[in-house]
Amino acid sequence: MSLEEAMKIASRDERFMATIYAMNTLLINKGVYSREEFGALFVEWIGKEERKKTRASASPSQDNPIQTLAYER
Repeated sequence: MSLEEAMKIASRDERFMATIYAMNTLLINKGVYSREEFGALFVEWIGKEERKKTRASASPSQDNPIQTLAYER
């Protein structure tokens, strides 16, 4: 199968995932970074995103001034 054929049959999400797969495989195979380094950075990014979600859900309500004051301290 050619690249053009693969691009035609893949969905947008599949094309994105294939691009990430190809790029990471090349970088690992060329020794730019190791699988362990990739894994550590992946976990780090997911952790940051999860903390953002937690902070966003813990944001004070505009309807509760006491909660807002406690949050601002």
